[in-house]
Amino acid sequence: MNILFNNILRFAIVSSFIFYSKHSIAQGYSNDTLKLRAIIYNGDTIPLSVLSNIYVYALLTDAQKRQIEKYNRLRNAVYVTYPYARKAGLILNDINHKLENISERNIRKKYINSREKELKKEFTTPLTNLSIYQGKILMKLINRETGNNCYDIIKEYQGGLTARVCQTVAFFFTTNLKQPYNPKEEDLVIERIVQEVQRLYGYSEIAKSLAL
Repeated sequence: MNILFNNILRFAIVSSFIFYSKHSIAQGYSNDTLKLRAIIYNGDTIPLSVLSNIYVYALLTDAQKRQIEKYNRLRNAVYVTYPYARKAGLILNDINHKLENISERNIRKKYINSREKELKKEFTTPLTNLSIYQGKILMKLINRETGNNCYDIIKEYQGGLTARVCQTVAFFFTTNLKQPYNPKEEDLVIERIVQEVQRLYGYSEIAKSLAL
């Protein structure tokens, strides 16, 4: 009896093991499927996969480094000086607008002198803190904001504070007062940086006065 019971027990255990093994294998085969993208190449269907981007870097040449340094220097100068040029443009354009209706020389001179404190407050200290290179960029930007180069401004305001301010600029920065501003050619990069500054700080273009 015990022998029979043991045989039945062994048969049940073995049968259960076989059943669950087959069931597990069957499940494994049913789930062991990967869906892949494929492409047909020369009549054969082959798996298709997209590889990750590979970035290749090279050391900058000395010329490229100098070019980057040159651009960064210019960009920094524009960021530093444009606020001053904008203030100068607003003040000088306002003066020009007022002077259009003043023909008497003495009254013109009196009016120019009346703006002395405003100009002195805005420019005397900042100008002395700029580098020669920044001063040259400032003069170009003043031209941009007013439509007149510093030489023309001095010529118009001889004897007034505006002339003395511009002469101070020329003294500190030993540059050409007649230097032009051409945003479409030699000053194209400066113009792009100015527009970048305007977008960043919300500046809008100011109305330029009529050429003197």
